[in-house]
Amino acid sequence: MAIRLAKKIGGKIVNADSMQVYSNLEILTARPSKADHMEVEHLLYGYVNGSERYNVAKWCNDISTVIRQYKKENIPLVIVGGTGMYISSLINGIIDLPSIDETFKKQSYTLLEAIGLENFINKIHTFDSESLKNVSFNDTSRIRRIWEIYYSTGTSLSNWKKKQNKKYIKDFNFKFFLFTPPREKIYQNVNDRFKKMLNNGAIEEVKELLNLKLEQSLPIMRAHGVPEISNFLFKKSSFKECLDKGQQVTRNYVKRQLTWWRSSSLPIDQAFDEFPNDIDENLIKI
Repeated sequence: MAIRLAKKIGGKIVNADSMQVYSNLEILTARPSKADHMEVEHLLYGYVNGSERYNVAKWCNDISTVIRQYKKENIPLVIVGGTGMYISSLINGIIDLPSIDETFKKQSYTLLEAIGLENFINKIHTFDSESLKNVSFNDTSRIRRIWEIYYSTGTSLSNWKKKQNKKYIKDFNFKFFLFTPPREKIYQNVNDRFKKMLNNGAIEEVKELLNLKLEQSLPIMRAHGVPEISNFLFKKSSFKECLDKGQQVTRNYVKRQLTWWRSSSLPIDQAFDEFPNDIDENLIKI
């Protein structure tokens, strides 16, 4: 759909997926193919090394630069995701937090591993129970971030949120299109795609990633499929267990994303309950 739409309006495609930014994971993140790139220029895909702790603020800065550049040239952009929080942050801005020192990120990871999720959450309850109301307890990245912000800045995340958001784009006209096909159909796609990934090089891709011996708390090491394939490579699980678990964690993510979009207040122009491939691009009202 993105390619068809970009061709129709003479635009370029820009990535809004938090994992497709990484150069190390092409297969496992289902990045656009070389053939896709030849049809339409794709931006912000595979340009970040996995050793970098990339985040939403960095992406907002990067895509803001792209938006300003092509606005001057009067070239429209088709921003595709992916990660709902990235889209929301681009439109609404984000809390202007100071950068978190790497030491605190490693400490939160080590502490969570040592005491377990329940005890870790109980610790956060003592200083920022408010922030815990807005996060899934399955989302350990956001749970850890609440801890990191408090211990690195001395101020809770809930108090930081009371400050003015940092805005990234101004005078930017956009149309918002949301595609939410039936959950069971997405689940089937997830199951088929993960199996295909394992058979088409994802295991070798993760093996190369592990050879880099990166810090385990880095975002790339938590990409869907990386922990599951890692366990298989370390002989902690069978191929069948790797396949089943990889499919399961991705389905869980689908469920969380659909819940997130249902509760979102983003200004959606058109919503479709089908897969984009099944929709005529002429139905998109630009």
